[in-house]
Amino acid sequence: MSPAGVLRGIGRPVLESLAAIGRVAIFAGTILGHLFRPPFYPREVMVQLLQIGWFSLPVVGLTALFTGGALALQIYSGGARFNAESVVPSIVAIGMVRELGPVLGGLMVAARVASSIAAELGTMKVTEQIDALVTLSTNPIKYLAVPRVLAATLAVPVLVAVGDSIGIMGGWLVGITRLDFNSAVYIKNTVDFLEVWDVGSGLVKGAVFGFIVALMGCYHGMNSGRGAQGVGRATKSAVVAASVLILAANYILTEVFFTS
Repeated sequence: MSPAGVLRGIGRPVLESLAAIGRVAIFAGTILGHLFRPPFYPREVMVQLLQIGWFSLPVVGLTALFTGGALALQIYSGGARFNAESVVPSIVAIGMVRELGPVLGGLMVAARVASSIAAELGTMKVTEQIDALVTLSTNPIKYLAVPRVLAATLAVPVLVAVGDSIGIMGGWLVGITRLDFNSAVYIKNTVDFLEVWDVGSGLVKGAVFGFIVALMGCYHGMNSGRGAQGVGRATKSAVVAASVLILAANYILTEVFFTS
């Protein structure tokens, strides 16, 4: 292959990736631009809060519960090598509220919500319901995307807060039943070592992750290909993109929040 062919082979996917990033950025900017401009659809926002927040609570809660328990076992096992078993309560609490709670909560919501939004909007596009909204002088982004993005941005931090509490409780249960910790001492160590910003940083991450999940679901759903295959591809792309962006955003936010 000639040097020009090699350059074309490298340049084409790079340009396509940059174009995709640009389209997503424009889509996100359009949503943010419509966020504070009438008309508003509070009923749609409430419906999406119920769908995204309340119905995601069981999966987020169970994930956090077992993660907190497993984290306590792992920290105890590792700390025993250095006679540092007493750090289990504090590390479980800090690990849950700073990292595991927001990230696992975001990923669970991405798996459930991003796929649901993409499939729903993709089906609406295939069946020309989105075109029907345009003929009725209703902005599809304003009516379909904005309520979902706003609801996810508000609901995911609440899910993260509940997941943090359940995860810490899971570590406490394992600590007092399996690791012979005194309940009062475990709770005191948890409270003493947690700071307000530990919890606050996790909630900020939750809001960012919720925005990413809904944005990816709406973008891929509203840009779905035709037919069942196009909807399936949009659903898969939404979950993959949301999951990768959540992990990337988590690193960036951790770097900003905790690196002096």
